Amino acid sequence: MKQKKMAYYGKKILIFIFSVLILSITVFYVARLAPGDPLVSYYGERSEKMSPEEREWAMEKMGLNDPISVQYIKWAKNALHGDFGISFKYKQDVTEVIGGRIGNTLILGGIGFLCIFGGSLLLGILCAWQEDKLTDRILCKLGTISSCIPEFWIALVLILIFSVNLRILPSSGAYSTGKAGDIGDRVIHLVMPLAIVILEHLWYYAYMIRNKILEEVRADYVLLAKAKGLNKKKIMFHHCIRNVMPAYLSIMAIAVPHILGGTYVVESVFSYPGIGALSYESARYHDYNLLMLLCMMSGILVIFCNIVSQTINEQIDPRMRAEEITEQSEVVEQ
Repeated sequence: MKQKKMAYYGKKILIFIFSVLILSITVFYVARLAPGDPLVSYYGERSEKMSPEEREWAMEKMGLNDPISVQYIKWAKNALHGDFGISFKYKQDVTEVIGGRIGNTLILGGIGFLCIFGGSLLLGILCAWQEDKLTDRILCKLGTISSCIPEFWIALVLILIFSVNLRILPSSGAYSTGKAGDIGDRVIHLVMPLAIVILEHLWYYAYMIRNKILEEVRADYVLLAKAKGLNKKKIMFHHCIRNVMPAYLSIMAIAVPHILGGTYVVESVFSYPGIGALSYESARYHDYNLLMLLCMMSGILVIFCNIVSQTINEQIDPRMRAEEITEQSEVVEQ
């Protein structure tokens, strides 16, 4: 039994490492083959006035003259030792640049994630409890409409209403100048970006949870419980929702990259100084080292969450466990 567990988790670790390797190679090659001049990021307008000899010297200094395969090997060796290079645009170590922004993204994304899954669970339970009634139909219609409207459009509408017309909320930034430590000021700046993140994802997951609960409600054991005289409330909360919780945890795991992607879009619209806005800048200015680390961080998070979600599903779904055992048996026979 212990050997099986070690083999199971060893396989997951190997899949994770291989996926990260493929991701790093793909991002590295695509970034460097994309059209654009990386010298503009480092030297600004001076790069346009450089002579061919000066450009050659600058490219050599930045390590961009070698073949891409050689550049990748050098980057990978340094990365394994914790050296990810300097940002061409900010002239700082990329970890320092990211360190100054990642806290803002964690605050926005973290609070948004908790609100989305707390709210989606409550909405899903309410809609399942009121199935096909007026409350359920209204929430389904409103939720469908809100989830179909693009994030950037809603963001612009909110900016127009609350920042331009009413002037009660700031339109950009994470805090006012000189007020980085003012919690109240940070909260005010967080209101609109957080509202967009929640509105865009809330119903999508609430609808998934609603359907999962309704699947349980229609299961045979519920009919048996009703036949034994148990009331609807006890069946719903003591049995159906409890049985949905493992699937709910799996949905939460796989939702992390989805919500993170939405956070990136919101940061760009509101000029919120987080990882999303930084990713856009690094791609725009061909800041290779910064772009590489940001893509690797996001990609590793996506891969990790997908593996966690798959692991949870395999542990709670006997059909997936049976498939895993069958595959292992076939490998042993071969």
